[in-house]
Amino acid sequence: MILPPGFYAHDAVTVAKDLLGCLLVHQGEAGTAAGWIVEDEAYLRGDPAAHSYRGETKRNRVLFGPPGRAYIYRIYGLYTCIDAVTGPEGAGGAVLIRALEPAVGIDLMQERRGTDDPLALASGPGKLTEALGITMDLDGASLSDGPLQVWAPESLPDRRPEGWPGEVVQTTRIGVTKAADRPLRFYLKGSHYVSRR
Repeated sequence: MILPPGFYAHDAVTVAKDLLGCLLVHQGEAGTAAGWIVEDEAYLRGDPAAHSYRGETKRNRVLFGPPGRAYIYRIYGLYTCIDAVTGPEGAGGAVLIRALEPAVGIDLMQERRGTDDPLALASGPGKLTEALGITMDLDGASLSDGPLQVWAPESLPDRRPEGWPGEVVQTTRIGVTKAADRPLRFYLKGSHYVSRR
């Protein structure tokens, strides 16, 4: 049920919509933690808000590599975020994972986050990486055959995320100053786990 690299070889908007309801899974030394993707944002080639906009650098090199890799980076020097690299190699497209509904390893997520409020565990890009134990060491890791994976929605046959399947809301991205009017944020309408409605 692990999504293959070819799943990501499409434009970022297509991948962003298709990732909703899928499971982001980290199998680390402390155990496995996973959550359903309920919110994400697309960043396109030529997008002024994208890390790839000014071309390839040492920091963003992963964005220009093969699709289906994890681009891990820090914002404000404090929070770690995860993007899935999309499109053909060299395109620089990506999908930022913004929020998860906790699904597996919830005790571990609570311990890492210091809260037992399920709505606060992974309702933001920095929160979800902390909850899943995703660190900068995973930058460039395959999302198909390493400790960090994305699984199809039906991977847990007896459970589904809130609002799935259902309407996908498309709206403007959060926290960007450039191209802020572009409707490139997507979330499951019925989910209470999104970062912001």
